[in-house]
Amino acid sequence: VMSILLHGDAAFAGQGVVYETFHLSDLPSYTTNGTIHVVVNNQIGFTTDPRMARSSPYPTDVARVVNAPIFHVNADDPEAVMYVCNVAAEWRNTFNKDVVVDLVCYRRRGHNEMDEPMFTQPLMYKQIHKQVPVLKKYADKLIADGTVTLQEFEEEIAKYDRICEEAYTRSKDNKILHIKHWLDSPWPGFFTVDGEPKSMSCPPTGISEELLTHIGNVASSVPVEDFKIHSGLSRILKARSEMTQNRVVDWALAEYMAFGSVLKEGIHVRLSGQDVERGTF
Repeated sequence: VMSILLHGDAAFAGQGVVYETFHLSDLPSYTTNGTIHVVVNNQIGFTTDPRMARSSPYPTDVARVVNAPIFHVNADDPEAVMYVCNVAAEWRNTFNKDVVVDLVCYRRRGHNEMDEPMFTQPLMYKQIHKQVPVLKKYADKLIADGTVTLQEFEEEIAKYDRICEEAYTRSKDNKILHIKHWLDSPWPGFFTVDGEPKSMSCPPTGISEELLTHIGNVASSVPVEDFKIHSGLSRILKARSEMTQNRVVDWALAEYMAFGSVLKEGIHVRLSGQDVERGTF
């Protein structure tokens, strides 16, 4: 399995979660053994210029924090892109570390239907309008090289257009939205044949007071005999024991009882994140 993350340039530089997950990338319990990050670098974040969005020259500089190799490639050159992607896959396969492909490209139209980029980026968009689209540029090169003929190219385009047109025509006949087809792993029996959810009925999840008392007592006891425990902690355990006896719970004890009841059913619970080891729950 190989994980591939697709980023925009502004998001790669600007979203803290990118930097945070890079720091998780090589931790024993979190690693994916190397992720390939593909940055679609259209040199604009909605309507923001890079010089107004970040302080470093490249959006991908964030990845330097884990010494990930970063390949900057001209996205107008499909063969160079293919070459770089192969190198990236090979790197990941060999060293099991993250790698970044920075596709330096441009956005031909606005951010959405309402956005006219000429208002905010007139100079850039005058240049973009002069750019030959990558498909035409590459086709011209292949035809000039004699790799394909003009007829073969036109047939390929027509074939693709036909696939799109046929799918569009078929889509008009669809009257029912089959929700289950869009689920990664359709839950059996969750939807009816028409794709409608069945009436939701949950199995009873309540547990006996006896079991709650047992979990409360375990949660407020020390598992090892003659173990001298910190006075601050013994106060917490004493308060927890009293709550159990008085049939009262606070947030932490309620959480304990939830985890405890699941564990009693033999279901593994893994906690991860800040302060878990210290038990600050």
